[in-house]
Amino acid sequence: MELDTVAVELQRALLNSVSHNLRAPLASIIGVLDSLMEDHRLLDEQTKLELLRSAREEAERLNRLVGNLLEMTRLEGGAIHLRIEPWEVRDVINAALTHLGDHRASGLVCVDAPLDLPPAPMDFALITQALVNILDNALKYSGNCQRVDIIARMEEGAVRIAVADHGRGIAEKDLPRVFEKFYSGAPQGTGMGLGLSICKGFVEAHGGSIRAENHERGGAVISFTLPIRKAGGAV
Repeated sequence: MELDTVAVELQRALLNSVSHNLRAPLASIIGVLDSLMEDHRLLDEQTKLELLRSAREEAERLNRLVGNLLEMTRLEGGAIHLRIEPWEVRDVINAALTHLGDHRASGLVCVDAPLDLPPAPMDFALITQALVNILDNALKYSGNCQRVDIIARMEEGAVRIAVADHGRGIAEKDLPRVFEKFYSGAPQGTGMGLGLSICKGFVEAHGGSIRAENHERGGAVISFTLPIRKAGGAV
């Protein structure tokens, strides 16, 4: 009976998340299209461009949400098969920033990754997705025009990649739960609580670890490690 109760609660959380978080960007896109169709003769070119840009951002948000649902399904079903190759850390950071599009061009993200970092064995696509999820989360909660830092360092036989924002930080009661499925500490329900849970699954599949903490200067820091394996598979 207890397992049945847990399953029902998870199903309810999923349905609530899908209802709000998938329908919200769809409603925004439909609203933009309605405006363009009904008022196109009254709108100047700049306004039309801004509306289209807004629709594009909402479509990208929707795509990430659907992608997270699919990735969680793969994780739960044990369908994640790693394709491990050595990759430069800067390459995966650049790929994640490219996925985020306009945020990179706006100068909101600062990268601190030494050129002498050794290549890290990883599934490039999965670690890129993990970093995209962490960055998206940091940019969302750091406030308007607040810088987000990506810092990569060697640490005890592993590369640690940290994403630090300058927002309000994570409530102490939420810190132990930020990587749980369907858990979101945001009061306005702006996320499904899947992004960081997926990151945890991807990182741990690589033999790494992930953690969340508050920085003493303010803001939250999400960081994860990727073990550097030497010849013969030893770390």
